[in-house]
Amino acid sequence: MVQLPKVNELGFFEIRLESIGGLGANLAGKMLAEAGVVGANMNGVSFSSYGSEKKGSPVKAHIRFCDLNTPIRDTSPVERPHVVAVFHEAMGKIVNVTSGITAESTVLVNSAKSPEELKELLGVTAGTIAVVDATIIALEEKNRVNMAMLGGLFRLCPFLDPNTMKSVIEKSLGKKYPQAVQSAITTFDRGYNEVKFQTFELPEGESMPEFVRSDTSPLGYETQPIGGTIINPGTTFLKDLSISRSGLVPVYDNESCINCAECDTVCPDMCFVWEEKVNKKGKSMMFLKGIDYQYCKGCLKCVEACPTSALSRAREKEGFAEANTVRHTFDLVNQI
Repeated sequence: MVQLPKVNELGFFEIRLESIGGLGANLAGKMLAEAGVVGANMNGVSFSSYGSEKKGSPVKAHIRFCDLNTPIRDTSPVERPHVVAVFHEAMGKIVNVTSGITAESTVLVNSAKSPEELKELLGVTAGTIAVVDATIIALEEKNRVNMAMLGGLFRLCPFLDPNTMKSVIEKSLGKKYPQAVQSAITTFDRGYNEVKFQTFELPEGESMPEFVRSDTSPLGYETQPIGGTIINPGTTFLKDLSISRSGLVPVYDNESCINCAECDTVCPDMCFVWEEKVNKKGKSMMFLKGIDYQYCKGCLKCVEACPTSALSRAREKEGFAEANTVRHTFDLVNQI
């Protein structure tokens, strides 16, 4: 039987996956648990928690491992993880993805940044930060981010056998998607081999942030405004949906645009910004100004609908959205 590197007071080694709908964290958690149970001869359990089942909504997957003599009777969320895997680096904008980590925890992030940059971005005081560019790997191998992230997780959890994971991939995908098996294995191997990590010691005189439950509501009986007024709008017109993008964005070329509005018709989040002007014939009409990337989830339906070359797809680079976005104007509300 494989020896776990560390366990908590209940005898569990715990992993939490922080993701968004569409990146495959739920399936990754199930496959990870199966590989531990079958390949490492351990007890294991996996379950997920999420809100609306749609692309772009936050998802958490929870995995616990323990030896065969330790029963698992706990299906509460993983609050003090030994390992956290962040499937989308921008999730830190809206979710405390490093909640509950200790100085001995490992945080794996899907990013092109260095561990030092991510330490500052995520506000990590101490611990090990691992990085793998799972998005680029998935795009190049024509597969999904979850396979590359699983490769990184297996590298960081030496008690798990990569060969067992490949058997699980064949079992899970072989019947329904046999053509995707080899691509998934290649993506897994690249994630395993390309992950980089660095350990940061806790500075002398400092301590880790005080633990706060991740499911604590900001609007409780002690913190809600007088009268119970809900001050956080439930709609998305003020929210940042950029965490939903999976590496690709639409790029707008004004010179090729014929202002047909086909893009606006298919866009699910009203990303396109228009203004009324007079055309060459002296008639008033709506002209497309550009894209507000705050609302763009990268679905690329607009690119498919565009009858000209005004919209094309491209890999998103750092700072591209901020430099090219055209803001919507809402007279009665504040932009975030």
